[in-house]
Amino acid sequence: MAEQNTPETKDALEEGRLLFAGPCDFVCSAPNRDALPDAKLPEIAFAGRSNAGKSSLLNALTGRNKLARVANTPGRTRAINFFRLGGTLMLVDLPGYGYARVSKTESANWNALILAYLCGRSSLYRVVLLIDSRRGVMKSDREVMELLDKAAVSYHLVLTKTDKVKPGALAATMEQTDTEARRHPAAHPKIIATSAVTGAGLSALRAQLAALAAPREKSGSHSWNA
Repeated sequence: MAEQNTPETKDALEEGRLLFAGPCDFVCSAPNRDALPDAKLPEIAFAGRSNAGKSSLLNALTGRNKLARVANTPGRTRAINFFRLGGTLMLVDLPGYGYARVSKTESANWNALILAYLCGRSSLYRVVLLIDSRRGVMKSDREVMELLDKAAVSYHLVLTKTDKVKPGALAATMEQTDTEARRHPAAHPKIIATSAVTGAGLSALRAQLAALAAPREKSGSHSWNA
């Protein structure tokens, strides 16, 4: 059976709530590698297919309706967007992959930018890889997972849009995603199922992400690989 979302401790949930309820400021939008900001904070990157719901999830996590742009047409994020969260973490919104309605040249440019960031960013602590719960893990998702495995970048599979899936179908997708994750050495072992509409799973995800900054905050260490 796929691991279900286990309750986080009360302290961890509160730490996550406080962090994501605090200041979250837009830093910059980087259309190319040269425009990436200096790496001064541990970074959490949000990646996924163009219709996986990245912007909606970022907005829901931070409680801000317009932090990340939500568009009816997928593929609108064409640069890497950086948001400073509470002075302790950098949230990074990556361009979506797998969107067919762009030119091959534009798609190649996006993919090259994503690749350069994922494989060459020293401050990248973890990737939140979003999987649309209506579709499960697809070929393009596996390709990204294999890339992250080779680059030894830790990533966390997070299901989105669970409000659009019936319980039985969601359980099957959880099982499939869990099975897929077990094949990949860099994948986090716990799958979190979320909905930006109902708020399902958001507290658990906030707690997971807030914990990444805790060692630096408590010890003053700049070693983010614990």
